[in-house]
Amino acid sequence: MEDKSSERWKAAVVNLSEMNSNLDSLQKTLLKKAVFLDPDTFSKASLCSDQARTIKALEQRVESLERELDNAITAAARARSEKRQAEAAQRAAELHALEVTRELENTSKVFELHMDELRAKQGEISKRDADIKLLEAIIQTLGGRT
Repeated sequence: MEDKSSERWKAAVVNLSEMNSNLDSLQKTLLKKAVFLDPDTFSKASLCSDQARTIKALEQRVESLERELDNAITAAARARSEKRQAEAAQRAAELHALEVTRELENTSKVFELHMDELRAKQGEISKRDADIKLLEAIIQTLGGRT
């Protein structure tokens, strides 16, 4: 157990030595590079730093809003394009419906003409049939007399 305690103490002493070395190095760096400011200058520097952070945050917000605007513009352009395509498709469908309606009207007119022609032919057939029956009756009458 004494060996473990001894090892721990040795490790702690090594850690303390390293920390001392790091602190000395930090102190030397601070002494070389540190800038000592009076309270007024520090206050102004702090204000400038706060303003710089605020400006950076606002710049990021502007960039974000610009991206949103670009996306909205793109979506609006796509919607306009889709609307134009839908309108073109609607016009094409209306023209097709108009063509089909015209074709149907023309077919109906042709059908009416054919029906009139068939009725006329039927009338002729009925008249001739009546004439044939009349002639047959005449023939039978004349044939019965002889």
